Formats: sequence, C-alpha cells, structure tokens
Amino acid sequence: MGPYRILFICTGNSCRSPMAEGIARHYGMGRVQVVSAGVTPSPLNPRAVQVMAEKDIDISKHVPKGLDEVVMDEIDLVVTLCDFAQTRCPSGLLAQHRLHWSIKDPTGMWGPEWLVLRAYRKVRDELDQRIRSLLSALQAQAKGL
Repeated sequence: MGPYRILFICTGNSCRSPMAEGIARHYGMGRVQVVSAGVTPSPLNPRAVQVMAEKDIDISKHVPKGLDEVVMDEIDLVVTLCDFAQTRCPSGLLAQHRLHWSIKDPTGMWGPEWLVLRAYRKVRDELDQRIRSLLSALQAQAKGL
C-alpha cells in the first residue's frame, strides 16, 4: 500500500486549502500524498504565499483547481476547511473518510496590513496544529497503536 492520500477542500483553493496542502507536504515528508481543490477556484492569494514563506513553506507555484480536476477514487481522506465546502462537497465523496474543520476565511479581513496578516498567520497556525495532530494520528493508526 502506498502513502495515505489526503484532499483538502475550501471555497476557492486560493488560501486555506493551499496552505493546508503545503503544511501537510512539509510535515508528511513523503508519508502522505496531498492535493487541494476548491468549490469555485480563484487565483492564489499572495498573502497566503507570504505567511507560508515565513515558515519556509513555498506555495508560490500552487495552481488553484476545482474538484472536477481531482481523481476522487484515489483519495483516502477528504478534509473540508470551511462550511461552504462542506455543504457543497459532491455527494460521491460521502462514502470517503471525511473530516470537517471550520477554518475562518482570512480573505475577508480588512484594515492595516499588519492586522490583515495577523489573520492569515492565525489561519496558518491553526492549520499547522490540526495537520500535525492528524499526521500523528495517521502514523499511530498505521503502526496499529
């Protein structure tokens, strides 16, 4: 059996899900295959790229994609990152192993740049914590613990 395959889904595949994909690749170190997609793909958010680069994770080459571009039968776990994605996730994914994390969308934040970036960092750090916990659980499961 190959690496565990995880799909992260958010609204636009422009911020939260690319951040999650980058973090999971970083910590997964080849033990997991990771892909991300959006319900309605949008251009990659430069602030997401910026705050990920602060942690030495490069997502600048990410190309947003829709759910129709993902081979669903090759996915072991679907993680929806927002309520919009959860409610619009194709019914065919209902049989898959699924998690739902309601992560606040930082793209709606406005104000001084330092305040906006703080919202993006908060999302990054929340994803980091959740993904490390998820990967630890998957590793323990693989070892039969």
